[in-house]
Amino acid sequence: MAQLTEKPTLVVITGPTGSGKTDLSIKLASRLGCDIISADSRQLFRDIPIGTAAPSAAELAAVRHHFVGTLALDEYYSAARYEEDVMALLPAMWEKSPYAVMCGGSMMYVDAVTRGIDDLPTVSDSVRRHVMELYQREGIEGIRATLRNIDPGYLAIADLANHRRLIHAIEISLEAGQPYSSLRTGAVKERPFNAVKMMIDHPREELFDRINRRVDAMVDAGFIEEARKVYPLRHLNSLNTVGYKEMFAFFDGTMDLDTAIARMKKNTRVYAKKQLTWLKRDPEVIRLNPDNALNEALDYLKIS
Repeated sequence: MAQLTEKPTLVVITGPTGSGKTDLSIKLASRLGCDIISADSRQLFRDIPIGTAAPSAAELAAVRHHFVGTLALDEYYSAARYEEDVMALLPAMWEKSPYAVMCGGSMMYVDAVTRGIDDLPTVSDSVRRHVMELYQREGIEGIRATLRNIDPGYLAIADLANHRRLIHAIEISLEAGQPYSSLRTGAVKERPFNAVKMMIDHPREELFDRINRRVDAMVDAGFIEEARKVYPLRHLNSLNTVGYKEMFAFFDGTMDLDTAIARMKKNTRVYAKKQLTWLKRDPEVIRLNPDNALNEALDYLKIS
């Protein structure tokens, strides 16, 4: 097989949720004779395959996947750990093939591997518990007030509605003993491989229709039952995500089922918009026609 250069190549199939990444990645990895590395921060966790749209048993059997269903719901994980784990895995993958396929829409995870992220301290369990207790006690306003005191520089540029990012900034600031913003260099690390990033570029309305239909398919596949099983663990960060939050509101009695499903569709579309905004800022992402995505990807890689 031809390569872009003498370096091995990491082919990243990214894009918004519901765009068809898994199917394209399996077809591409099959042609390239390589494994797939999941770059989905929720598919890492066991016991929630329907709500995270994890690859099916048949898909997992078709091509070997890494970082799917490897963590218990109460385990801590981060983009920094993901970078470390993937970089440790890749040398063995290059022995099998000059290619590896990465599939996922967790943009921080993709960036962690393709660009690298700043070296930050590992957050201790005690600091994590302290910050979570603050959030549970005072809500997002308490989190913003704390950041205003310890890292106003980060607060000035942060997404004030994204409590996970704000909590992370506090955790790092407390662990490091200095503002999180002072540790963020944004420097791009040199990698011993080429990274080729691609996405399936659906028209916006078509993408939203795919998302709506996928939510309906999840419900038909047993998502409500899956969410009910993990309902007692609803306080965990791994379940603080679209789909489960809406189902938990239904179980709590604060939302009827039809409203919960409609809200799940809406919030998934909102998440997709955020992913598209992130991707718009990355000029390296190659946009593939949905009707010919595999052939276009192979053509770019010069694979016949």
